[in-house]
Amino acid sequence: MRVVFMGTPEFSVPVLDALVEAGHEIAAVYCQPPRPAGRGKKDRPTPVHARAEALGFEVRTPVSLKGEQDAFAALNADIAVVVAYGLILPQAILDAPHHGCLNIHASLLPRWRGAAPIHRAIMAGDAETGVCIMQMEAGLDTGPVLLRQATEIGPEETTGALHDRLSLMGAHLIVEALARHGSLLREPQPDTGVTYAEKIDKAEARVNWTEPAACVDRKIRGLSPFPGAWAEVAGQRLKFLASRMADGSGAPGEVLDDHLTIACGSDAVEVLRLQRAGKGPQDRDEFLRGMPLPPGTRL
Repeated sequence: MRVVFMGTPEFSVPVLDALVEAGHEIAAVYCQPPRPAGRGKKDRPTPVHARAEALGFEVRTPVSLKGEQDAFAALNADIAVVVAYGLILPQAILDAPHHGCLNIHASLLPRWRGAAPIHRAIMAGDAETGVCIMQMEAGLDTGPVLLRQATEIGPEETTGALHDRLSLMGAHLIVEALARHGSLLREPQPDTGVTYAEKIDKAEARVNWTEPAACVDRKIRGLSPFPGAWAEVAGQRLKFLASRMADGSGAPGEVLDDHLTIACGSDAVEVLRLQRAGKGPQDRDEFLRGMPLPPGTRL
């Protein structure tokens, strides 16, 4: 098929690679414009932008798709594949390809429509999540589902790890969807079970140790690696990047042992990976050699 690819972050890159490997013709690649990044705040191309240029594709980075309809339609695409693009597609764009636009969404729709489905699934304690291939329409992730694949969420899995697994699942599933496109049934999403994955607000990242350990553990894993759940000790902010449930009790926020088990409102969590401000992420044992947090320390 002649495909327009629309995606921006690292999550989208394996999908582009899979389409190329499957032999589809990439008419053009749309992604978000370069943004200032790094210490010098120089404009840096997005991951999809960099990969598409390396593959020799035309890259388009409009700030808005309003006014882009004629140029988009001129590509004469069979279909558009959209994955974490970051702009709302006007109806004229949705209608331009001969077979419309397919979206790869990282949840089991209609659960977790919206911007942060991976984070929210872990933070909510969901036992499973997955990937849906959806025919796009004007509503927010409301279109009929063509294919879906579920996967369990591991008890210690972070958003970062689940992100990578779902990205590869999406890449395989979209190739299958395009190969079977003419025969796939369009399953309307039910009205029941709808939830929305609101964008992660940095203000919600601070750990509240008075919450049950299960909630604290899910927050740590769900916000890892970005923006990172955090707390303070001795005036320093610590980011927590991996954890698991543990036995123990004490005052909320109290370090209980030499393995960085921390008491919560009920039960405790064992922190496995963390980061000091201005430093790189470290596994617990390496971190504690540089910054001991003995039993009795309060966070």
